[in-house]
Amino acid sequence: MQTINRFLYGPTPEEKVRQWQLNLRTEARHLDREMKQLDLATKQARQAVKQHAARGDVKSARILAREVVRSDKQKDRLSVSKARLNSIGTQLTQQMAMVKVTGSLQKSTEIMKLSNSLIKLPQISQTMREMSMEMTKAGIMEEMLEDTLEMDEDEELVDEADAEVDKVLAELTDGKLGLAGSVGALPSLQDEEDETERTMEQYREQLNGLLSG
Repeated sequence: MQTINRFLYGPTPEEKVRQWQLNLRTEARHLDREMKQLDLATKQARQAVKQHAARGDVKSARILAREVVRSDKQKDRLSVSKARLNSIGTQLTQQMAMVKVTGSLQKSTEIMKLSNSLIKLPQISQTMREMSMEMTKAGIMEEMLEDTLEMDEDEELVDEADAEVDKVLAELTDGKLGLAGSVGALPSLQDEEDETERTMEQYREQLNGLLSG
């Protein structure tokens, strides 16, 4: 009988909620893996900042410090997104309890708000779009306007404040770089410019691949 009902009427509300929660846990694990990769790449970049600063290569040290700032911001963004995924999961658990009382899923502005914010994250955008459409059909969410689905690029990940880069430089070089008037204190080594550029490109590709999702 249950199989016949599923064929005629589709999944039950409880089955829908369980599938959504499974999707949320899967995406949370994906974010965990990406944050670990960011940690590793950032650790390597921080070490490289120290090495270039010790060799007097201020330009390269500053480029890498900027990448460190970007990756730190991206990790924060991913961490917040994971927390939002968990919040949706909690809200769905409450929905499951309500189904036992009312027999149907209830509209939730909180789930809608959290889903709208997560759709803008490239790493989980497709999953959240699909889930949002399913939740809309199930009556949990209202149909979203197109402008809420537009994925605006996060300006903070593109144009970092120089003050933040200076702070990282000062931290990683024990104050030798990054302080006012000290950036030009160490001359760049011209004879190592080609090797440095190759190294910079490798770090940029590694970090940019993670930052772009």
